[in-house]
Amino acid sequence: MTTLLLVEDSTELAQAIIRAFESAGYCVYHAADGEAALDLHARRQPDIMILDWMLPKLDGLAVLRTLRETSVTPVLMLTARGDEVDRVIGLEVGADDYLTKPFSMRELVARVRAMLRRVEYIAQTMQADRDHAEQPVAHGALRLDPASHQATLGGEPLDLSRTEFALLDLLLRNPGRAFSRAYLMETVWEEAYMSSDRSVDNAMARLRKKLGDWGEMIETVWGVGYRLRAQ
Repeated sequence: MTTLLLVEDSTELAQAIIRAFESAGYCVYHAADGEAALDLHARRQPDIMILDWMLPKLDGLAVLRTLRETSVTPVLMLTARGDEVDRVIGLEVGADDYLTKPFSMRELVARVRAMLRRVEYIAQTMQADRDHAEQPVAHGALRLDPASHQATLGGEPLDLSRTEFALLDLLLRNPGRAFSRAYLMETVWEEAYMSSDRSVDNAMARLRKKLGDWGEMIETVWGVGYRLRAQ
């Protein structure tokens, strides 16, 4: 059964949301303030969280910032604040979706289902990438052998860090496929991606430099991340 953590201080609204999701087959935990939300999340490890912006003790943004230090649990924020700047702030802090009050229960349930489908798809894709990462791979003059952790370009060995090797291996196995920074962060670093984190960009810059002219094959996809130019 899918577990959902609802963080909402309005008793009436919380009861309505709980009824809607329990009717849809979810197991729902409820916290009425920010501190209780973090405690309950740590104990229950829910599959998804619905988080109100305005909360006692800790507001929704503070809860989200703390949560994103250690967890990638999908979060949908609820708020009466409909201004674009507020939506942007919530998404940049780490929310996965955003719904402005008042809203319909049908839309809320549909959005949560859509978020869970995306999470499942990403998990399946990541596992598929790992399952196909054991055999040697080549792209023109560039060759990688994961078993021996050796990379060569034109027969000459490349001195790559573990992170650089993993990034290049993923790109080589998927030419033409664009990878988001969040996906690369979760796959290679196995950490949650924060919009202010430059780890992916810095690692790509080092990798391109070590590859010399061949590094131009790694293209920046503006607003998304990176891809390897297909031959």
